[in-house]
Amino acid sequence: MDGNAAEHAALIRRGVPDGAEDRVAELYWEAFGRKLGSALGPPERGRAFLARHLHHDRGIVALSPGGPDGDRVAGVAGYRLGDRGLTGGGSRDVLRAYGPLRGLPRIALLALLERTPAPGELVMDGIAVDPAERGSGIGGRLLTEIAAVAAEAGCTRIRLDVIDVNPRARALYERHGFTAVRTERTPYLEHLMGFGAVTTMHRLLPAGPAAPSPRTPEEQP
Repeated sequence: MDGNAAEHAALIRRGVPDGAEDRVAELYWEAFGRKLGSALGPPERGRAFLARHLHHDRGIVALSPGGPDGDRVAGVAGYRLGDRGLTGGGSRDVLRAYGPLRGLPRIALLALLERTPAPGELVMDGIAVDPAERGSGIGGRLLTEIAAVAAEAGCTRIRLDVIDVNPRARALYERHGFTAVRTERTPYLEHLMGFGAVTTMHRLLPAGPAAPSPRTPEEQP
């Protein structure tokens, strides 16, 4: 399937469908396992933890239809509004899953990755696309829907962080109106999490009454 055909085939849906938790966790780990591995690894346990603690209403998925088991999640974008994001699980959940001895240092590492939205701000939790679907336009469509969610929530800004070893993601964000506002060097995380700098990017949204984005019936939740 060429890129244009794949773009039209995928349906964008708000909310993680019931039963798709493992698939979303798989995509997230494929995209962010290098960063999350020290905190939630090994991979099997990390994926299980993510799947168990997803907040379904804080995700947007791209569904590729026609598989043997029905629609398949081909991409996912998570976001944080208020005190909830797509990836959940608090300190007690980490301790329960990994035990006190191994859990405490993991809690400290996860705290380094925590991002709390400012008033009027949506923070992106991450975007992950199936490697086989990259280049099909799914990532851009997920970002467009993220912007619609932010506008409907009355936000005037979207914020995200991108690590220095992911230039492909940064290029995608720049194509969709994000600009870098600061870069923080993190040499203390290079050995632990595989990256040495984090760039914060913003996309400003027009102020004014929130308006729902136009969507076709098949794209409705």
